[in-house]
Amino acid sequence: MTATPASTRLFHFIAGRTGPWIVERNICICGDPLPWAPRLAVVADAADGSQDQGAWQLRGITSNERYVTRPEKIALVAKQEGLGRAQATHAALIPIRKNAAWWALTQDERRDVLEEQSQHIAIGLKYLPAIARRLHHCRDLGGAEPFDFVTWFEFAPADTGTFNELLAALRASPEWQYVDREVDIRLKQASG
Repeated sequence: MTATPASTRLFHFIAGRTGPWIVERNICICGDPLPWAPRLAVVADAADGSQDQGAWQLRGITSNERYVTRPEKIALVAKQEGLGRAQATHAALIPIRKNAAWWALTQDERRDVLEEQSQHIAIGLKYLPAIARRLHHCRDLGGAEPFDFVTWFEFAPADTGTFNELLAALRASPEWQYVDREVDIRLKQASG
């Protein structure tokens, strides 16, 4: 992933024959899968639609943190490193969709499931700074998006096991009973 201007909020994840990321695996965890493609490009602010559409394309925007308290945000910012680190040559793209029961909850009820019951933020803090991430909201783009969230993770190859532990902890939490579609796409940077 390349550095992007601070004002960039819209990202396109384009799977096809080209792109700087090689797809190593594409596993459907639940719900409908995404078609296989050998490469992935992450394009910032591609609102003009001029890029190749590829085998599939997901869109998401970065937004404010919606379920984080001030002390949690301070802890996250202090510990998390940014994307694009030289040693972080492995990545994961994990799009998820939550079911209608999740969206029927109020904001404070979702916060309760997310952190009080599932400890999502606390779990994530354990794996920083080895794992860097950026969350993209898809629902904010309208009803046509196939996922609610797309999360982009980057890590060094030596931290693959650590990343797998993070995913296992999150997927074992009460929050994941609300997930009805999830795909786990693992990638590595193409050399040269």
